[in-house]
Amino acid sequence: MIVLFVILVVALLGLGFLHAMWWVAAAVLIFGAFHYGRGGRGGRDQSGNFEYRDYRDRRDRQDRWDRRYRRQRQGRWNSQDRRDQQHHR
Repeated sequence: MIVLFVILVVALLGLGFLHAMWWVAAAVLIFGAFHYGRGGRGGRDQSGNFEYRDYRDRRDRQDRWDRRYRRQRQGRWNSQDRRDQQHHR
């Protein structure tokens, strides 16, 4: 499959010297292969859905972020609550 893709791209690039539209076709083909191709991380699986691994990685990063900054936010909220209570007395 990759060999056929390379042959097609080389042929389109070669035909580009005759007419520039073939270069555009080759560029579109290369862009499509890299942008929508299979096997890359962050890509889609064969059915067109995002892979569960990508979802799990994003969820784990969000959980780490929440755990890391929860204490800081909690301390800030507590200090604001204390100020509000003292202000209303």
